[in-house]
Amino acid sequence: MIKSYFSSFVILIVFVLIETALLSNIYFLPAIPDFLLLCVLYFSIRNGKVAGEITGFVSGLLLDFLSGSPFGLNCLVRTLVGFFGGFFHRMMNYESFLVNIVAGFFATLLKVLIIYLVSFLFPNYVNSYNVFSSVFALELAMNTLLAPLVIKLLRGFDSFIVPPQRGFD
Repeated sequence: MIKSYFSSFVILIVFVLIETALLSNIYFLPAIPDFLLLCVLYFSIRNGKVAGEITGFVSGLLLDFLSGSPFGLNCLVRTLVGFFGGFFHRMMNYESFLVNIVAGFFATLLKVLIIYLVSFLFPNYVNSYNVFSSVFALELAMNTLLAPLVIKLLRGFDSFIVPPQRGFD
């Protein structure tokens, strides 16, 4: 179990650096794909709610330290995505291309909904998405289309990410 969490942590660090150091500095991209969200979704689908919550919280904490968003916002969003993604643990065929696309689509919508609800409660501190903007549509499209690629990449690390099963299921 410790190996699984440590491996997940290393993968999250790599993706947070890709998002914050590389992709955020490409000026012609109006939106950045949310690789961390897709990683948290995969970890929660493969390992359950608790692992999804932990990896969601850690990824949000890393992103909060490296971004200009209000501290704790990304922790909250990704922890909830990890929790809800964990409901599909052992119920979803994560190897299916279409299922991965749908999962990436709904994870992005859940992220936007949570940010909208938090911005409704704290309008002076949190900026919500404009769901009718091209930036939102582009991020939704990128997350949806990149979900199968990220999940396929992460499946290559399953021997490190997924702890061995013990007992009966």
